[in-house]
Formats: sequence, structure tokens, C-alpha cells
Amino acid sequence: MPIYNAPTKDMQFLLHDVLKVSQQDIPGYDELDRDFTGAVLEEAGKVATEVLLPLNHVGDVEGCTLENGVVRTPTGFKEAFKAMKDGGWTAMDCDPEYGGQGLPYVMHTAAQETLVSANMAFQMYQGLTHGAYSAIYIHGSDAQKQTYLPKMTTCEWTGTMNLTEPHCGTDLGLMRTKAEPQDDGSYAVTGQKIFISAGDHDMADNIIHLVLAKIPGGPEGIKGVSLFIVPKFIVNEDGSLGDRNPVTVGKIEEKMGIHGNATCVMNYDGAKGYLIGEMHKGMRAMFTMMNEARMGVGLQGYAQAEIAYQNAVAYANDRLQGRAVTGAENPNGPADPLIVHPDIRRNLMDQKSFVEGARALTFWGSTLIDRAHKNNNEEAEGLISLMTPVIKGFLTDKGFEYATAAQQVYGGHGYIEEWGMSQYARDARIAMIYEGANGVQALDLVGRKLAQDGGKHVMAFFEMIKTYVSENKGDEAFEKDFLDPLKAASKDLQAAGMYFMQNGMKNPNHALAGSYDFMHMMGHVCFGLMWARMAKASMEALAAGDTDTAFHETKIATGRYYMARQLPATAMHLARINTGGDTVMALDAANF
Repeated sequence: MPIYNAPTKDMQFLLHDVLKVSQQDIPGYDELDRDFTGAVLEEAGKVATEVLLPLNHVGDVEGCTLENGVVRTPTGFKEAFKAMKDGGWTAMDCDPEYGGQGLPYVMHTAAQETLVSANMAFQMYQGLTHGAYSAIYIHGSDAQKQTYLPKMTTCEWTGTMNLTEPHCGTDLGLMRTKAEPQDDGSYAVTGQKIFISAGDHDMADNIIHLVLAKIPGGPEGIKGVSLFIVPKFIVNEDGSLGDRNPVTVGKIEEKMGIHGNATCVMNYDGAKGYLIGEMHKGMRAMFTMMNEARMGVGLQGYAQAEIAYQNAVAYANDRLQGRAVTGAENPNGPADPLIVHPDIRRNLMDQKSFVEGARALTFWGSTLIDRAHKNNNEEAEGLISLMTPVIKGFLTDKGFEYATAAQQVYGGHGYIEEWGMSQYARDARIAMIYEGANGVQALDLVGRKLAQDGGKHVMAFFEMIKTYVSENKGDEAFEKDFLDPLKAASKDLQAAGMYFMQNGMKNPNHALAGSYDFMHMMGHVCFGLMWARMAKASMEALAAGDTDTAFHETKIATGRYYMARQLPATAMHLARINTGGDTVMALDAANF
């Protein structure tokens, strides 16, 4: 059975040595001392390893079933979900007014990582509920909040998001689901939605669907889309559950991975729905949920790479195969462990440098969300808006890549189901697709986010890097290993941005052919900044006499590895952007 150990020490390092959370001027951060965050993360780690990890393979093998209109989750899921609810893990950053604990979002993020690594499919039930909670919390009426949020905070009722239809995916302006006004102020919602994660199950008393639909007579296309709360069971005025709404599951999709999550085709046959937010402004409300989901999906990408990496390291240390080229390192055994071989070490270092950089970027992004929401900070709001497609796209692309790289360490055993590595590759693959396929994320970044507010936020990003480099000069070795590569990568990224500015209007197809490369360039630059900050924090810890020298020296070495081996990829991506547009668009559709 695969292993997993929550990386609590690495998380604590990020929170307190790199991000210095307890020193930030964000409400609630002053309470995040090491003892408190350590206690929360240690407990989350126990839940992950003792409750969720044993069910990961069970969910993969059993999947969910649909019998006579009832969706049943895999063996043990109901009991585990109850344990999650009883432990308060579903309510960490929710508003205390509705039964939440009111912790900062960064703590929710850190705890979620361990739970997602241990069992991604299971944790999606709670993750979708959290997003639906947020959409109602921000856009719902007071009555809607009072009706739904207390039960959703505790996951007594879970939530979903319903966007996609059989004939349209990203282009939601093509949707056919309609919502007809009723005399009592509600709407009759009719249509079919597909790919609905956690669409139905047996772990909650009610399921609150957030459904995009068009009100007849409204504007054409995306401008005519509204958002509706459509509960599985109607909620009576006293809060009790009433009649079953005409919402049914057509089927459970048979998928490549995340088998433990019920991905449903949902049929709405005149189901009673309630408008949330403004009429014809549904995408504004839904994007609250989608943007949060995109952050969560980015986390899924690296969380799967993390557990795959942990198992690959363990296997590389245990598996005897061949001899080290410099002489036997296990002379009393028949062979040396795999980890002595340079290619295995290179593979593992690629994985390690990615996972730790991804965690740092995601945690930093979470602090931006906290600052934006708790301090009403427009600069933080703009920066996380810019970073969201990068976090979603780059971390899921690379997360899948390194989940399969971990599988490669096992050789033939990695392809055999009993070792469990194929599940990480299969589960990680969906993250590149849902919540906006990564090509869409790249188009969003280049087509919308770069020019947002006159380019204010991307310029602030470049200025942040420039300021960091300027403020951390003085150590020749640090400059050579970290600051110089970061400056070079940032220069490449700015050159790519200039290319889009010069070519975007006169030849948009050619320019946008490089959007995916730009997204990856920006991801690498973000990692460069994160690794510089982590290495600097470890250097300062060692200088201050921290006795955990192995931990900090490993951090510094891993950072050097990333800066030397991975960060130069920005130059390659810039070359592709500058030369690839004409080639990409050279053929007519018929010639492909």
C-alpha cells in the first residue's frame, strides 16, 4: 500500500520562515504562531494518513454506483465524511456567523493539501461545497445565507457547480438550460448538465446545486446567463427538508481517474430554483466559485505529485538494482539501491524542486487572497487575479508530469496497479482539464489578465521581483545562484509580454499561439522568486544558529538545482513565442 506523511515541517517553514505569517498586518494572522499552526497541521496529517489514505485505493477500485436513482459512494466514505465533519475540517475558514471557525484562508489551504494528497477524489466533495458556500456568501441574499450556509459550513448539506452541457463546455453562452419565472418568485429550471463533480451521493442530507441557466427573453449568449440555487430537497421555512425537487442523476460518468467521486449527468425537469445575485449576471457570481476552484485544482496538481514523489523516494531507497558507477555503495548486498543512479536522482530532484516550489507559490497566493478579502486590498486582489491562471495551469501541467515521473522510478512496477502509482497519474490528469482546460487558462492570462486595469497588475508583479532583487544584494554567492537567474528569467518574461503587446492586435492568432508558453514562463519566474525566498530564509536560519542544518542545506541545494536546471526554460519558451506563431497558423484547418 502506498505511503504518505504530511509535509508539516515544510509547511511550517513556509508559513513562518518564508511568509512570516504572524508578522503580517492581515486580520487573524497575529494568532498564527508556530504552536497553533503546528497543532492544526499535525492533526490534519493524522486525518489524512489514518482516515483518508486507506480509502484512496478503495475509492479507485470500487468507484461510485447508481442504483434506482440512488448514488452510493465507496466503502468507508460515509464514515470518513462524518469524521471530517465532526472534526471541523469542513469549516476552517468559514464565517463564525454561520458556524465556521473563521481561520485565514491560508490555513484552509495548508490543511487541504494533506487531505487532497491522501485522497483527492474524497476531498472533492468538501472542496465543491466550500466553493458553493463562497458563492452564496458573497452574492446571496441574507435569507439565502441564513437558509443554506450553516448546513453547508458543516457539510451536512454539500454543494456543486453546474456549468457544462453536452453540446457546450467552455463556451457557456451556448447553454440551453432555461429558468422560467414562477408566481412565487422562484424559477422552474429545465435542462441537462454534465461532468458534475459530487453531483449526488449518500453522505449528506441535502445537496445544494448552483446552476447556470437562461431566463427566457434575456440577452443572447453569455450576457443572458443567470445563476440559481437548486436544492435536491426543498428547504421549508422552518429549515426542515421538504419535497424532493425534480433533480435526478442520469448516469455516473466512467472516468480515467478520481473514481471515488461521483461525476454525474444531472437532469433538471422543472426543478424549483432561486435566483442568486442579479438577473443575467450569473457568470459574475459563478466566477467566485470558479476562481476558488481553480486555486484548489492547482493545489490538486502538486498534491498528487507530492504523494507520488514520497512513494518514489521510498522505492528508490529500497529497491536494489545495479551498481553505482563509482563503486558499490551497498557492498554487503547483491546490488545497490536505485537512488545511487544519476538518472534516478535527477528525476527525484525534478520532482522535489517542483513540489516545494508549487507549495510555496500556492501558500503565497493564499495570503494574497486573505489580504484582498480581509484588508480590502485592491493590489492583492489584482495580483491574485493575475496569478490564478498560472497557479491552475502551470501547477496542474507539471503536477501530472511529475506524477508520471514518480511512476517512472518504479520501472515496470510503476505500470502495475498493485503498487498504486498509476492512480496518482490517472487522478492528476483531470486537473489539467476541469475548471477551464489549461489552454483556456493561458488565453485568460494573455488575453485578459495582462491588460487588466491597463496592465497595472503585471507591472506590479515585475516591480515586486525588481524590488526583491534590489533588496537582497550583497551576498555574492546568493546573487550568482539565485538573483542573477531570477533577473534573467524576469527579463525573458517581460520580453514575451512585449511581444504580445506588439503583435496581439495586428495578428492575434499568431500571438496567442504562444500563450501556453507564456503561462509556463510566468510559472517558472514565480518559482524562481519562491525558491530565492526559501533559500534566503534557510541561509538566515543557519546564520542565526538553527541546528537543523540538514533541512536548511537541503532547501538551499534544491533551490540551486531549480534555478540552474529549470528556470532557464524561460529562454526556450521566449524563443518559441517569437518564432512559433507563423508556424502554428501556417496550415488551413483542412490541412491538419
